[in-house]
Amino acid sequence: MKKIIAMALTLATAFTLVACSGGAGASKMTMGTGGTSGTYYGYGGVLGQYIKNEAGTDVVVVSTDGSKANIQGIAAGDYQLGTVQSDVMAYAWEGTRSFETEGAVDSFRTVAGLYAEAVQLVTMNPDIKSVADLAGKAVSIGAPGSGVYFNAVDVLNAAGLTESDINAQYQSFADSADALKDGKIDAAFIVAGPPTPAITELTTTNSAYLVPIDGEVADNLMASCPFYTIHTIPAGTYEGQTEDVQTVTVKATLIVSADASEEAVYALTAAIFDNAEAIAAENAKGAELSIENATSGMTVPFHAGAAKYFAEKGVEVPTN
Repeated sequence: MKKIIAMALTLATAFTLVACSGGAGASKMTMGTGGTSGTYYGYGGVLGQYIKNEAGTDVVVVSTDGSKANIQGIAAGDYQLGTVQSDVMAYAWEGTRSFETEGAVDSFRTVAGLYAEAVQLVTMNPDIKSVADLAGKAVSIGAPGSGVYFNAVDVLNAAGLTESDINAQYQSFADSADALKDGKIDAAFIVAGPPTPAITELTTTNSAYLVPIDGEVADNLMASCPFYTIHTIPAGTYEGQTEDVQTVTVKATLIVSADASEEAVYALTAAIFDNAEAIAAENAKGAELSIENATSGMTVPFHAGAAKYFAEKGVEVPTN
């Protein structure tokens, strides 16, 4: 009897170590997402269900403060998966901007780009037709140090402008929308997947419209910041939008702990992309799942498990 009990305890201990390791036999991973009312949280829940059903790994989706918190959570060992903006993960990898104080973080790897988070420049001022027209205008560029702030500064710089060339206002999405309606600002940068509710409301009840971020501005931006890619917002996305509007985008991206096993990450990558149509039926952002979107515009190396999956689909991605 003592031998049987000892053997049972040994097996239980071994199972526990595997389950907590994030390895090939991992039974559970925790995914950091965003606020409960945001896309990261809801979409993360859908992805988690497919990873559980198809890859056999139970995913616990938790609400967080977003990209930076998710990267820090993986570094601390609290999470094994996370949804982040592709630009923020580049800052973490390089130890720049919002990670300048903490320094570079290399405890995570890319799984795949998921969907576009478009840099949307919205205005109600008919004199603003291009980024260059923002010179001397009151423009909301997001909270200092936020993802929106850095995106806005990047776009301004690509157009030959600096923060001092505009009357910069540091406001949230909601505050920007209110300020536009009240005539307190001329334009606002909003970074989110379109259609974005704040912009939808503006275009429905006011004469607001999107300003293109294209041509030389887009070329300059992508040359200096390779995590941006071109994105087209189709005609009809917003009220009164009769033509496609070209802009640039960063991507909502799935990352994973660098310590996760190749087998586990291969299985969860397959669980997502082999079921893209079914995922799209549950969440509209699933319509953007594709091998091309998953692998382009990524500046952080991919996990070997994800790379193996994409290689089978004919796309080679860097792993170091």
